Amino acid sequence: MQLSAQIVPVTPFQQNCCILYDTEAKTGVVVDPGGDVDRIVAAIEAAGIAIEAIWLTHGHIDHAGGAMELKERLGVDIVGPHRDDAFLLSGLEAQAQMFGVDGAVRNCTPDRWLEEGETVGLAGHVFEVLHTPGHAPGHVVFFHRQAKFLHAGDVLFAGSIGRTDLPGGDHAALIRSIKDKVLPLGDDVGFICGHGPGGRLGDERRTNPFLT
Repeated sequence: MQLSAQIVPVTPFQQNCCILYDTEAKTGVVVDPGGDVDRIVAAIEAAGIAIEAIWLTHGHIDHAGGAMELKERLGVDIVGPHRDDAFLLSGLEAQAQMFGVDGAVRNCTPDRWLEEGETVGLAGHVFEVLHTPGHAPGHVVFFHRQAKFLHAGDVLFAGSIGRTDLPGGDHAALIRSIKDKVLPLGDDVGFICGHGPGGRLGDERRTNPFLT
């Protein structure tokens, strides 16, 4: 079983919507469909992937704004984030008005909330769920231990960290999440994040100016 990832940048926020899939089984999940659902669906169809679920790392508009539309088009469940982001997901339409985004955004109700220590899976690949508040109170990340791969959402970026000036943000909590939960996963763990290029945890531990 070979795990692969395809990034589909969406919306003016240039958010990394991620299609995680098994290259042999051709089944996978969509992580953080922030919008531009037509573009996401076209990428899924071009790759010939059967989508099993939508996973959300957190409730900000650039990550969850297209989730309900994609759910209806694909007929799959929305899984995550942690229920502490319920207020963000129920306020997506208000977020859209605040940012001046078009009316395609709809409030989102997940089919399943996630808790620390649970697992989610696709095509036999098991991902551990870590609750990593700070950027958003209900933020979660997905860790595939065998593949040494992390989907970090907006917790950690290459050379930076998630912003904490949005509702529910907490800088001290974010630093704790990174130092207590993310970095201990291992220096050789590669990660994809919500914006921009990914990297390796060891490089961030050594050189990220927000962590050193």
